Amino acid sequence: MTNPQPKNPLHGKTLEFIVTALVEHYGWDQLGREIDIKCFTNDPSVKSSLKFLRKTPWAREKVEQLYLFVEGRKSAWGSVNKD
Repeated sequence: MTNPQPKNPLHGKTLEFIVTALVEHYGWDQLGREIDIKCFTNDPSVKSSLKFLRKTPWAREKVEQLYLFVEGRKSAWGSVNKD
């Protein structure tokens, strides 16, 4: 039986989705500057990044936190633009 996670903003989002969204938002060069890890700076690809991030909890946490930051900014701007 699965546990519902209504307050978890990452619930239902795969690591691949998160990495792809960050690459679309920043591009590889800027993403590598935001989070200085080799999988983003040295011949980056989604596949190699996923392999590294799945084995490296501290790096995955940084990626997830950056994603939440970006999504939070988008939400804030969206509510400002609705007026």
